[in-house]
Amino acid sequence: MAADAVLGDPRRAHPVAGFGVVAAALERRCYADRRGAGVMYTGALVGAAVALGVVGERAVAARPVAGVALTAVATWAVLGGTSLAREGAGLAAELTVVDLVAARARLPSLCGRDPAALDGAGLARAGTESVAENTSDAVVAPLLWGAVAGVPGLLGYRAVNTLDAMVGHRCTRYRRFGWAAARLDDAANLVPARVAAVLFTMLAPAVGGSPRAALAAWRRDARAHPSPNAGAVEAAAAGALGVALGGPTVYPHGVENRPRLGAGLPPTPADLWRVARLSHLVGWASAVLAAGLAAARRSPAA
Repeated sequence: MAADAVLGDPRRAHPVAGFGVVAAALERRCYADRRGAGVMYTGALVGAAVALGVVGERAVAARPVAGVALTAVATWAVLGGTSLAREGAGLAAELTVVDLVAARARLPSLCGRDPAALDGAGLARAGTESVAENTSDAVVAPLLWGAVAGVPGLLGYRAVNTLDAMVGHRCTRYRRFGWAAARLDDAANLVPARVAAVLFTMLAPAVGGSPRAALAAWRRDARAHPSPNAGAVEAAAAGALGVALGGPTVYPHGVENRPRLGAGLPPTPADLWRVARLSHLVGWASAVLAAGLAAARRSPAA
């Protein structure tokens, strides 16, 4: 976590990017418009990632220092919290000076929406929603999976989440082939998303928000979201910030009308700064929680 805070994502030879290259190559070889093909594709790649973690842990089992180093490197490789907060803050800065060209160029680093279709308000909303959702996906979930399942959990979760981003879309090509990746990602994030929502709620005062408003938005609005996990995180974040999220959302594969989350006005660049700050705090809180869980799992009583 400290390495991620200081260094951010590796600029070259990122392990997750390398996994994506392998996944794309395998997709070209085994793609078929069937769920069964997607199940085998997802199972092979996730299984390989988990197996790599198991082999690594066994190789250092007798060397505690090497085990700590392996866990640290694997954790740094799968985390994306610092880069996420930096991109959110960068987008906020560009929107503050109304540099829409730069803001549209930056948005793909946060989400897969079509930036050309968005004005300043749309970019602010897209950035706020993406920072909130990805705080769970890029920070809270990998830390929790690492806490309960070690290096295999870290690598396996990142494989699942990466495959969901690559093939878990509702477009024609991936509706069947990507089904397994999308459903596995839903299952892997079921608990972490609720933990992230709790942390957004608890830490709302740090950005001038209300835990009561965050909890109310989460309970009232989350179930209307098409994602069983993103709804909880985005609704809690909307309530914590005192803004309203949702509305028409343009992706390359079409337009999705997202439900209203929260009860305030649409987010502004100032709110994007706030959610970046809140994401940073949630990340550190989840690191403390994960460390506690890992210590409990390894204690003699456990």
